[in-house]
Amino acid sequence: MHVHHLLNNNSIANKFIAQLRDVNVQQDRMRFRRNIERLGEILSYELSSKLQYTTKDISTPLGTSKIDIPANDIVICSILRAGVPLHNGILNYFDDAENSFISAYRHHPNDGEEFEIKVEYLASPSLNGKTLILADPMLATGRSFVNVMQALKQMGTPKEIHLVAVIGAEEGLKLLDDEFPQNTHLWIAAIDPKLDDRGYIVPGLGDASDLCFGSKKQH
Repeated sequence: MHVHHLLNNNSIANKFIAQLRDVNVQQDRMRFRRNIERLGEILSYELSSKLQYTTKDISTPLGTSKIDIPANDIVICSILRAGVPLHNGILNYFDDAENSFISAYRHHPNDGEEFEIKVEYLASPSLNGKTLILADPMLATGRSFVNVMQALKQMGTPKEIHLVAVIGAEEGLKLLDDEFPQNTHLWIAAIDPKLDDRGYIVPGLGDASDLCFGSKKQH
């Protein structure tokens, strides 16, 4: 798997990541969602460098200009709930892409620290021969990405896969490297060193879904 780590180079993305992490800022849900969306836009710009392009003639008021235009047939798939603002950021740049939505959540069967990833809802076009962009802000254990990809297999085989995340843990990256095809690209803003006993990224930022949309009843 090819890993593209945004924080390897300083940019305005640092500011958005800092605000997402900051306990004094992240309670502003609108700003939190917008910062995830902004990072989705930045990561999409970076991702676009690996797409295929075709040359087109564009008519201007004064003549003709040749320019290379992305040629990929893109499907953006986000993992609900926290994936929604990230999806919007990606869609802002790939505005003619098809869209797919899937649910994946942590189910604690014994109300303890152990959990399993449940996938219950899927709405998607065919993925055959297309470029799949699979988006989830938090890459913790990596099991959500893996389980979602398993569920998407019924929709066909994509030509290429790009994974997009805001913050991830080393453990999750290793699982994705083991489970996804070698030519998969991971576009990620920040990589943290570890997970806690509950499988949350440390230092991370907390529960991205709750910070985006409010708390939910556990089930």
